[in-house]
Amino acid sequence: MTSSSSPSQAAQRLAQNHPEGLRADALMEEDVAWSHEIDSLRDGDQLDRSDRAALRRVAGLSTELEDVTEVEYRQLRLERVVLVGVWTSGTLLDAENSLAELAALAETAGALVLDGVIQRRDKPDAATYIGSGKAQELQELVLETGADTVICDGELSPGQLIHLEDVVKVKVIDRTALILDIFAQHAKSREGKSQVALAQMQYMLPRLRGWGQSMSRQMGGGKGGGLATRGPGETKIETDRRRIREKMAKMRREIAEMKTGRQIKRQERRRHKVPSVAIAGYTNAGKSSLLNRLTGAGVLVENALFATLDPTVRRAETPSGRLYTLADTVGFVRHLPHDLVEAFRSTMEEVGEADLILHVVDGAHPMPDEQLAAVRSVIRDVGATGVPEIVVINKADAADPLTLQRLLRVEKRAIAVSARTGAGIEELRGHIDALLPRPSVEIEALVPYTHGKLVARAHSEGEVISEEHTPEGTLLKVRVHEELAADLAPYVPAGLH
Repeated sequence: MTSSSSPSQAAQRLAQNHPEGLRADALMEEDVAWSHEIDSLRDGDQLDRSDRAALRRVAGLSTELEDVTEVEYRQLRLERVVLVGVWTSGTLLDAENSLAELAALAETAGALVLDGVIQRRDKPDAATYIGSGKAQELQELVLETGADTVICDGELSPGQLIHLEDVVKVKVIDRTALILDIFAQHAKSREGKSQVALAQMQYMLPRLRGWGQSMSRQMGGGKGGGLATRGPGETKIETDRRRIREKMAKMRREIAEMKTGRQIKRQERRRHKVPSVAIAGYTNAGKSSLLNRLTGAGVLVENALFATLDPTVRRAETPSGRLYTLADTVGFVRHLPHDLVEAFRSTMEEVGEADLILHVVDGAHPMPDEQLAAVRSVIRDVGATGVPEIVVINKADAADPLTLQRLLRVEKRAIAVSARTGAGIEELRGHIDALLPRPSVEIEALVPYTHGKLVARAHSEGEVISEEHTPEGTLLKVRVHEELAADLAPYVPAGLH
């Protein structure tokens, strides 16, 4: 398609040497040649128009095993899936990374990924997501691989789900349903299970399928029925929707009650002036590993997406001896379903109510900047933009040194650590100590030994600068909040008033 002459000269020669009917082809050739340089910046290597619109195989996604015994075992319990994505913006590498993340999600849910394809479009097709022709090609791929499920890298409308299933003849689910399934598998606490159940019902409600007017009921009427009482009453699908709405209302009441309990615990911590730190970050970035390293919490650590869902709050201590709480929150992911954000809002409020956020990012991930942007988007949604943040670049032992240097240069407060080896953890403790809010009043008091509780409160609620045991009592120089300062005021030595 390239030549030494300019595109306009090539078009003129084609118009002169070929019949009138080929003039449109010549003009089309001119357009393609003209846009070659512009498109190459976005698309990489240029392809023919038919190839540009074709489904493209994404190499390296298959998780199929070769060992016969393992294959027989896994095929008994795993769904065999084909992934399909629509590439509407960004580069080809972005589209392939998104599909690779979908493959990791599918494997976490217990599926066997057989193949993955992407389709270049301006926007997803309103009927079948990838267009009717490509849907037929997808059906051929499903038959060829023996898949029983198709997973789409996006949220499909109810109509798109139905139409695509009609074409490919196997079950079709979208990214949202897949993430909800993973959450349902991993939720362990009562609150977590309720939140996931609510999100699933919100997702399911508009996607219920029925038989139209089948199983219609009588309208009711006067005593014993009679004329004008027969007709299309409540259908089966309407009954199902009503029951789901009733269950959703019940779930919301239960979650609200649990939210009240969480708020009471937070208020108790505030009353005792205990600072709080929240760990937030992309799924599988190492949040639970960091929590274990800082506190010895013993939380489940697994190389899987959304391995831990239930929030964990543990007590920790700074190098200077100040107590604070450390809360592990649910992991985030690109395009986190809105229903999940709403259902887990009470859990995510731990981030908004914190005094400091440890934003954990996977330094070994190929696209750490996208992880940072995705997490900050959810942090904005829960109204925690004003909370100070430390960017903790985890897995520094496995990360590319150039990537680490760039992130440390770009992010204002960033530190590279390895939760696995412990590298950088002590430095992180120092950063936490420096950024946690400090009590506002500095006071020196001689507390009698009969009032040991005040000394204990000074240690637990304030920051002890110096402590000396004298014959008259304990001489404390402390930085405390106003309420404790008022309690210590009667014991300030006369010369210091």
